[in-house]
Amino acid sequence: MQTRLLLIVGAGGHAKVVIDAIQARDAGSRITVQDADSSLEGCDFLGMRIRTPINWDEPEVSYFHIAIGDNNARERLFKEGIDHHRNVYAIIHPRAIISTSAYLGAGIFVAANALIAPTARIGDGTIINHSAIVDHDCEVSDFAHIGPGCVLGGGVTVGRGSLVGAGAVVLPGHKIGDRAVIGAGAVVTKNVPEGATVSGVPAR
Repeated sequence: MQTRLLLIVGAGGHAKVVIDAIQARDAGSRITVQDADSSLEGCDFLGMRIRTPINWDEPEVSYFHIAIGDNNARERLFKEGIDHHRNVYAIIHPRAIISTSAYLGAGIFVAANALIAPTARIGDGTIINHSAIVDHDCEVSDFAHIGPGCVLGGGVTVGRGSLVGAGAVVLPGHKIGDRAVIGAGAVVTKNVPEGATVSGVPAR
């Protein structure tokens, strides 16, 4: 990455985790941090200066990564970057464990100590956060977020743009519909419909 300028879009807490993963893999990476919030202009961010607004046309930028936890915002900005003919960049912490038979989509983020098991499929722009487990044959659709410490049992399907909150467990074979929200610490024992929010043990 030393010869390429990587645009990190977003200057919140998740972006700090993303940059830490980049530097753990390659301390010499060239990074620019940009955000749409003009009040952040020039603020210090892990030793870098935040720039506003987002400048997709900056000539030096070769790649981009959307470092925003909100699924809808991440999807929208991901599409903006593609529309500006920029190359999306996936970031995987060196302490993540990923099977050689897993499929990883474009622009994903995989945090430290996460595990992605054999033949699991991770969609574009998805976040697999710290210590999350995505077991064998799972399918996590585009722009989903699997929170810290989550466990997806074998063969689980997570729909597009869904959020599985920190520490939640989805038992094997169940399906989470698009844009659903699974509360932190929930245990999912049956399918969750599109757009539903569930919580508790068992999740309701």
